[in-house]
Amino acid sequence: MFVTPLIKDRDMRNLDITTLRSFVAVADNGGVTRAAGFLHLTQSAVSMQLKRLEELLGLELLDRSGRKIALTASGEQLLAYARRMVALNDEVIGRLTNQAFEGEIILGVPHDVVYPAIPKVLQQFNAAYPRVKVQLISSFTMALKEQFSKGECDLILTTESSETENSETLANRPLLWIGAPGGTVWRQRPLRLAYCKHCTFRPKVITALDDAGIPWEMAVETESDRTIEATVSADLAVNTMMEGTEPPHLHKIDHGGALPDLPVQRINLYGADTTGSQVVTDLADLVRRAFKEVSTPLSATHWNAA
Repeated sequence: MFVTPLIKDRDMRNLDITTLRSFVAVADNGGVTRAAGFLHLTQSAVSMQLKRLEELLGLELLDRSGRKIALTASGEQLLAYARRMVALNDEVIGRLTNQAFEGEIILGVPHDVVYPAIPKVLQQFNAAYPRVKVQLISSFTMALKEQFSKGECDLILTTESSETENSETLANRPLLWIGAPGGTVWRQRPLRLAYCKHCTFRPKVITALDDAGIPWEMAVETESDRTIEATVSADLAVNTMMEGTEPPHLHKIDHGGALPDLPVQRINLYGADTTGSQVVTDLADLVRRAFKEVSTPLSATHWNAA
């Protein structure tokens, strides 16, 4: 049987950061006089705060019997906690009010790798820097690289076939043939394809089909991911996506070799090594960690726009 312990009124006590700060200052400076100077307070004010802290805890924290003030055993035990509480207080105040942590960061990410990593990154970054706005731009790799080259983005992710000189590869994913569950359109010849106009996967797929001698036709060419999704879902065409990014209502095609194998694609990060901002560096670290923690392939609801 679980028994809830009774909480007496004397147990409902709260430590005050100001008194803890004075206690730490006395311990660090070896006495009340120097601590008062460090804190820009009078000696009597510091002494009063120490007395209040001892009364609250019902303990003697300072040994005043000698020429110099020393910590008692209880004081030494409290000191470690006091340091942590004061440091945490200062960190919270600094993050929430420091003007150095204000502003906006522009993060560009291709549609098909936004989920599941990026929402978690945004949540963690907002907790650490609530006064910094992250503007998320979801677009095509080529468009994002162009914006980055013009200085319009601080950080971008891309889906590319290789790591470039200025990029850092965060993950590797093979391209897969994707179709409707139980669909048969992938058996037809010419093979019906559905692609966005600016998809970087498209030329690689066409080259693979041509090399394999498989005739094809572009059934849908659009700038709308939703149009492609509807077409593929209706079993009117096939598409290709990075492994793990396919939505649950579309499936990997088990073609048994009837379609050519496709190359591995990389998720690359740009901007992490060129920024002089600690805030941008911290955001890049969160992005790295998020993709590292995804031990299984990515999953997404927005897709196909590489």
